[in-house]
Amino acid sequence: MKTNLEDVTFLFPLKPDSIIRIENLLAITGYILRNFKTNLSVLEVSAYHNGIIQKIINRKINYSFIEDKDPIFHRTKYRNLMAKEVKTPYLAVWDADVIVDKQSIIDAVEKLRNGEADVAFPYDGKFFDTSEIIRNLFIRKHKIQILHKNKDCMMLLYGNIHFGGAFIVDAEKYKQTGMENENFYGWGDEDFERHSRWINLGLNIFRTAGCMYHLSHPRDINGRYNSPRQMEIAKSEFVKARKSSREELLSLLNK
Repeated sequence: MKTNLEDVTFLFPLKPDSIIRIENLLAITGYILRNFKTNLSVLEVSAYHNGIIQKIINRKINYSFIEDKDPIFHRTKYRNLMAKEVKTPYLAVWDADVIVDKQSIIDAVEKLRNGEADVAFPYDGKFFDTSEIIRNLFIRKHKIQILHKNKDCMMLLYGNIHFGGAFIVDAEKYKQTGMENENFYGWGDEDFERHSRWINLGLNIFRTAGCMYHLSHPRDINGRYNSPRQMEIAKSEFVKARKSSREELLSLLNK
């Protein structure tokens, strides 16, 4: 039986840069649809529309495309565009390459429904990179037990605590607290800035048990800082969020 998550919309903004990224998207969205009765939206951003993802993606998924010739993926901007269209009480912001145990998703949503949290991370902070070998095995078998069984063979990313990859949030609280900071252009510290902003604005944040897995993939310019200036801006925005008081942040949000 699928678990009813009809009050949640999963958002997948994507700038495909390889067949591996497309395979990962199909594997992750397929996993969610096999386990949950829910809503999924995929936004493909690319220089031109080749129609590949649209043709092969599950028809239950709301697919859209935006032409953008910029080689840098302005992920924060596109997350915000998607979030503004959400009609459900809760939304899940999800990277196309990450997966968690289905029970972690259930536990996270229950905390939101019960009013015990404003934001729920469906993992404990540990974020493991699968490696190409284990990733390929999962893609063939579609069984998360493969990842659980081989966790000790994976590399732990970002230490014992991470704030990105996936989170589920009360949609109105997300919008009231500024959603994504669009000053983050390309890869950067937006996950840490967002978490600091939530903490200082007083949101109740919950973490489930269990780790999160990252399906390995090649990295292009959107997997690193693309310039010293971009890094400077990213660090500045993170420091601003970390050091600002609730009143200062509310003032910035209301401008």
